[in-house]
Amino acid sequence: MLALVVGGAASGKSAYAERLAVQLGGRKCYLATMEPYGGEAQQRIQKHRLARREKGFDTVEVYTGLARRAQGLSYDTVLLECMTNLLANEMYAPDGAGQQAAFDALQEGVLALQKAVPQVVIVSGDLFCEGTDYGPLTGRYLQHLGQVNCWLAQQADVVVELVCGIPVVHRRNEKGRALLEKMG
Repeated sequence: MLALVVGGAASGKSAYAERLAVQLGGRKCYLATMEPYGGEAQQRIQKHRLARREKGFDTVEVYTGLARRAQGLSYDTVLLECMTNLLANEMYAPDGAGQQAAFDALQEGVLALQKAVPQVVIVSGDLFCEGTDYGPLTGRYLQHLGQVNCWLAQQADVVVELVCGIPVVHRRNEKGRALLEKMG
């Protein structure tokens, strides 16, 4: 089972994805992809860790190299938050795959994750509706994010976009339909 949840900033996508993962049940892991830069980020991360622990999630930090990390996971459900961070890390971090190989690294990572864990929920951002003319670096990032999101949507059993907190289902198969019915 692969669920993709997308949305803009503050759309409710993270909370919705957490509810999906909780509904899927079993031993749950939260794959956190935001690298902690500075004291404020550390405090925010700690706050989120505690909140997730109350929901039964173990937290595992994954900034790059998802395929390597996926092999050692033994959970029933994994929530990957967020593909936008993971892509930026792969493209620009010193230990990332680099701009040319980032898509391949993410694709390989998601496939390894699906092989290791029966139920995967991935959160990704919709950064395409800002209408701003970005420079070439950001333009390349957005191009890669569009490619990643399209590929994920093709693989997913259910694709849900959050718009102002309202879930809009764009795709679902039998597995996806059953999950959404459980959600109510």
